[in-house]
Order: sequence, then C-alpha cells, then structure tokens
Amino acid sequence: MTRKRLLSCIALAASLTCTSPVWAHPGHLDLQNGSAFIAGLLHPLTGLDHILAMVAVGLLAFNLGGRALWAIPASFIFAMIGGGALAMAGVHLPMVESAIATSVLVIGLLVAMQTSLSTPTAALIVASFALFHGHAHGTEMPANASAFGYVLGFITATAALHASGILAAIAASKWSLRYSQSVLRITGGLVAAAGLALTASTF
Repeated sequence: MTRKRLLSCIALAASLTCTSPVWAHPGHLDLQNGSAFIAGLLHPLTGLDHILAMVAVGLLAFNLGGRALWAIPASFIFAMIGGGALAMAGVHLPMVESAIATSVLVIGLLVAMQTSLSTPTAALIVASFALFHGHAHGTEMPANASAFGYVLGFITATAALHASGILAAIAASKWSLRYSQSVLRITGGLVAAAGLALTASTF
C-alpha cells in the first residue's frame, strides 16, 4: 500500500467521525421556507448522534457481508419508521436520547471488534436502536408538516448515510484489504468513543 493510499484511508476514518461538532439537534426547517420532505431530510443530519450511528450501521453491514449488506440497513429503516409512527401517535418511549447515544457506542464497538454476529442477531440489535432514532424524528416533526413527506425525507437521509458507510468501506477495501480492516477498526473505535461521550452527556 502506498503512502498516499494509507493517508487516504486515515482521512476516511477522520471524515466519518468528525462530521459535525454539534451533539444536539438545533431544530427544524421552517416550513414556510421549505417542504416537509426537506424538513425530514435534514433532521437526521442535524445531530452527530444520528450521523455516526447511521454511518456505523453501513460499516457494520460491510463487515458482516453477504445479505447483511441490505438486511442490516433495511432492519434499521423499518424499525425507524415504526418508532416514528409511535411518536406521531403520541406513544411515549423512555430515555430516547440516552438510547440513541448508546446506539453510537454499541454499533461503533461492533465495528471496531470486527464482530462475527449472525445477520439476524445484528439486525435485531440495530433495529432495537432504530426504534428510538425514529421516535426522535417523529417527536420533532413540525406541527404543520405532511407526515408522509416528512417520513420520506428522513428515510432518504438515513438510507444515504447507510450507503455512505458501505461505500466508504468498499472504497477502502479496494485500496488494500489488510489496511482497510485496520482503518475500519480505528473508525469503529472513534465512533464508540464519541458514543461514550454522548452517553455520558445524557445522564
């Protein structure tokens, strides 16, 4: 592996874990200046917790390989929709922010450890956390937003973040499988460290 490629892999790891200095979600788009779809699209991108967890899901899917490449992201998205529906129906879930922060820690650790979990087990873990991510999206939906447009927006953003994790891992593996695994372990560790900080901040 050339020095240039090694530096590129390191830059990849840094970019995936330093996407935003903001922990919290600063708010939603004013629907007078945009659509419900745009509001939903932006919501997962306004918090580092959502971004890291969703990109890490893509990295985990790549690590497991095979049907996990689609099954892990799909399980997250379907459970997230369920969580959003619960919030829109007024159903309360406890400790939502803590669960979201913990998801960053746990999924980051699974990536860092290069886990050999079965696809159904990993999908169940990911889906359990996705329920809380979806609940947060649904809770913060603007009052005058179309539910369909808003949900479609956060599904699109989530799928894009999953895909970015998978594509980043694929790109790294094309350079060198040996070094890319090290980079993914480091990236998972950094994501887990961020998750630990996020979890601590919620208590």
